[in-house]
Amino acid sequence: MKLYQALRNVAKFRTIFDFGEREVAHWFPGHMAKGLKQMRASLKSVDCIIEVHDARIPLSGRNPVFRESLDVKPHVLILNKMDLADLSKKQRILKKLEKHGIRNVLFTDSLKQRDDNVKKLVPMVVEIIESQPRFNREENTNLCLMVIGVPNVGKSSLINSLRRTNLKKGRASRVGGEPGITKAVLTKIQVCERPIMHLLDTPGVLPPKIESVETGMKLALCGTILDHLVGEDIIADYLLYSLNRLEKFSYVERYDLQEPSDNIQHVLKRIAVKLGKTQRVKAITGVGNITVTVPNYTAAAYDFIRAFRKGELGQVMLD
Repeated sequence: MKLYQALRNVAKFRTIFDFGEREVAHWFPGHMAKGLKQMRASLKSVDCIIEVHDARIPLSGRNPVFRESLDVKPHVLILNKMDLADLSKKQRILKKLEKHGIRNVLFTDSLKQRDDNVKKLVPMVVEIIESQPRFNREENTNLCLMVIGVPNVGKSSLINSLRRTNLKKGRASRVGGEPGITKAVLTKIQVCERPIMHLLDTPGVLPPKIESVETGMKLALCGTILDHLVGEDIIADYLLYSLNRLEKFSYVERYDLQEPSDNIQHVLKRIAVKLGKTQRVKAITGVGNITVTVPNYTAAAYDFIRAFRKGELGQVMLD
């Protein structure tokens, strides 16, 4: 009876997320603008574009500026962080991408010490390049690729994984859990000996204007936009809405809830209590000031979001 009641409650959950009057911050700092300008200027020495994106949002959030200005070269789309994505929807995603003219797609998990899919990238790129005229670079047997993508999708991790796989060498690009780690523009890094192949590492670049609030929220949820620019509270609420919509209820057991909930304040309170994330605040009463202990909702929201990004709330596909 209890399970039946819980399922009935789930059926009443939100089917549309109310963004209200919110606007997602447009995050386009100086190093992004500089990076995009230099990417365009360096195209003549590039044989193939490697675009890296988050496999959880394979359709949303890809920078349209890339397609408009950099799509003159052979193009491979790497959908990274496949370990966090619900790959039961892989074929549907591939068909949608093909309708947009994107046929060279590879799913990867570049943080794995050995990823068989990363091994496929060099042969794939060589085959694509050999099928295309190289014009002013036809006498040069060395290959040069440009790695592009929005922030925090794993471009540097992919480069390091390619070096591990093909050169047996350690990392050459700094990796971090927040967007904006790579700020240097067009760092050239060797990733293969046969053939000699270099990658141009580039900073993550978001479009100057994100096409919709929902797209921006998906980007924020996946850590592509700094949390404080959007607000941990709204990101956590959108996460709860998304998990319920996808029928991913592992958060219930993780945070000792009795049943799935559509109320983010209730969920965050339970998280704060379970993890001991509380704070003492002064309350003004009619008989004087007293100090009370209340849940730290911001800390609870951060834990909820971080658990999702680490894959601890299950594999999802947000598109």
